[in-house]
Amino acid sequence: MRAVLLTGFGGPEKLEYREDVPEPQAGPGEVRIRIAATAINNTDIWTREGAYGSPEDPTASAGWRREPLEFPRIQGADVVGRIDRVGADVPESRLGERVIVDPMLYSGGERELVDTAYLGSERDGGFAEFTTVPAQNAHPIDSALTDAELATFPTAYTTAMRMLNRAGVRDGETVVVTGASGGVGSALIQLATLRGARAVAVTAGAKRERALELGAYATVDRSSDDLNSAVRATVGAVDVVADVVAGPNFPALLRMVGPLGRYVVAGGIAGPLVETDLRTVYLRQLQLIGSSFGTHEDFALLRQHIARGELTPLLAETYPLHELPEAQKAFGAKDFFGKIVITLADRA
Repeated sequence: MRAVLLTGFGGPEKLEYREDVPEPQAGPGEVRIRIAATAINNTDIWTREGAYGSPEDPTASAGWRREPLEFPRIQGADVVGRIDRVGADVPESRLGERVIVDPMLYSGGERELVDTAYLGSERDGGFAEFTTVPAQNAHPIDSALTDAELATFPTAYTTAMRMLNRAGVRDGETVVVTGASGGVGSALIQLATLRGARAVAVTAGAKRERALELGAYATVDRSSDDLNSAVRATVGAVDVVADVVAGPNFPALLRMVGPLGRYVVAGGIAGPLVETDLRTVYLRQLQLIGSSFGTHEDFALLRQHIARGELTPLLAETYPLHELPEAQKAFGAKDFFGKIVITLADRA
């Protein structure tokens, strides 16, 4: 089959397109999916770069579980396609189902989420013609959306859902969203608005109109000299900061949170190593909350939103499989709003 293999930690040169990769076979309790579309996530880039570090050495090369990764690996977590093979103990009636895949591969309770396997990281994923997953992770989807549009949802939206749930965001609260034009950020705008919160999008000035169209209550330019003052001038003190950027603005993000407020983080694309004045945290009695990916329950809620047509798929651009390195470079440039998706319709 056609696939792109990640051959080691490094740059896009570590992505090898091949047409002679053995097709995977569905084991007991599994299904095989003929893939139609797979989205790119920041996790794909950080995993390729080995950028997660280790608890002892933040500069160490490691995957998202902060441990060594097995190579070669087929990345790609956000899989949409049709079941074409079933393993033992899976009914043949599932053959031909159009499915969307929950990429978190755990079978127990929520506590397992932080150590689970992730599709495209600990198990081969969707940058290929076929992949296999546990049958319970492949969910039938009946939607008028295209395969590429559906592929924009799984990781970004369940990550956003998890962030909002972890922070306990409620109707009427104000939530600052960093990285608002990216996959998770744009999902946060929509999901926060659906639960009655006021989303304040931190984004580039050129992208503010799109954020407002998605339901953002207000926008703040990410290049503001004093981000805290800019946000407070717009909406006053906020209840929650939902952050995927971190970096130099981390102290300002904490300062804008009102007393008893919450800061929830699921990424650090501007720099994961930060400093702050802990007096801000304890004197204002703030909560600092870590969040990563989403639970199966979050994914079920996402599918309900999709079924009710409550979410706007933000498909920025599509690339064929053999252009995955170029697609990842475009992803890194951040000159788009939403998601970049790899499609399997065209051959090299």
